[in-house]
Amino acid sequence: MNIRLLTPNDSDAYRKMRLVALQKHPSAFASSYKEEKDRSAAFYGERFQSEESFTFGAFEEEKLTGSVTLLRETKLKLKHRALIVAMYVSDESRKKGVGKALISAALEKAKGIEGIEQIYLAVESTNEPAKRLYSSFGFEVFGKDKKAMKIEDIYYDEDHMVLFL
Repeated sequence: MNIRLLTPNDSDAYRKMRLVALQKHPSAFASSYKEEKDRSAAFYGERFQSEESFTFGAFEEEKLTGSVTLLRETKLKLKHRALIVAMYVSDESRKKGVGKALISAALEKAKGIEGIEQIYLAVESTNEPAKRLYSSFGFEVFGKDKKAMKIEDIYYDEDHMVLFL
């Protein structure tokens, strides 16, 4: 397995994986397949060039099998914080350490950014494997957002977690 920052050259593979993720696991993401299906690969490629956003990909035999994004806060009063978003590992790559490697990469990047003291994330409340993964790195739940998402007529709660560096 190889973990590295994604570049615009990875945008086609990322787009394909992202759309699968949004279809198979809609409650894991704030965005939806309907909202992203018409976005071009170039849309994601532009994000990969941002100085405030860092998307790591996990590759197995050159195939993108997972990703996670670290976002730096840009507002002056929030610059000591970063967010982990868009975490995904393909079904066939789960339970192989891919998620752990991705979170490790994102946290190492955060530790290398001057001024970052806290990392935040949100996870669907019933996603126990993800919550165990985040807890293993020291993330702690500090709140629950009841009915955070609504997909058709079903509500999903989110647990908000923080890691103090």
